[in-house]
Amino acid sequence: MTLTPKRAQDSVIQMTELVLPNDTNTFGNLMGGRLMYWMDIAAALATMKHCSAPVVTASVDNISFETPIKLGNVVHIEAKVSRAFSTSMEVHLRVWGEDPVQQYRYKSNEAFMTFVALDPNGKSRQVPQIIPDTEEEKLLYEGAMRRRQLRLILSGKMKPQDAEELRALFI
Repeated sequence: MTLTPKRAQDSVIQMTELVLPNDTNTFGNLMGGRLMYWMDIAAALATMKHCSAPVVTASVDNISFETPIKLGNVVHIEAKVSRAFSTSMEVHLRVWGEDPVQQYRYKSNEAFMTFVALDPNGKSRQVPQIIPDTEEEKLLYEGAMRRRQLRLILSGKMKPQDAEELRALFI
C-alpha cells in the first residue's frame, strides 16, 4: 500500500500548560516527570495527526533539562514529525518556559521521541513519508536515520557494524 507523503509542517502540535503547585518539586520547579508526560502527549498528537491512526510510544531519546520552569510559569511545547520510516515516526520536541509577569520566554529543553502507528488489531501499520521543506526540517530529516540506528543499536535490535549511516561519520 502506497501512502501519500505529507509535509512535516502539517504535523505540528503546540501545547501550552500552566505550572501549578501540584506540578512542582520542593524547589518550586516543574517536575521532570510531569514535563515528560506533557511532551509524550504532544508527540502522540503530532504523530496521530501525521498518520491518522492510533500510536504508541516506542522510545524516548535523552532529555536534558537546561533551564528549570518555575511555579506560575507557562510551558510551551512544540512537537513535529521529523521523519517517518515504515511504521514508526520520529518526533522532534522543543520546550520553552515563559514568565507571564516579566514577559520573557526561555528555552527549557528539546528531545526526540519515536512512535509506532497501530492498525485496528493493535499491529504496526504503514505511515506516510515526510516531506521536509525548510532547511531545519531537512537537517532533522537527514539526522533521523543516524538517531534511529543509534536507538536500534542501544536496544539490541541492530549490530553496530550494520549501522551504515553511523559508520559513514567515522570512516
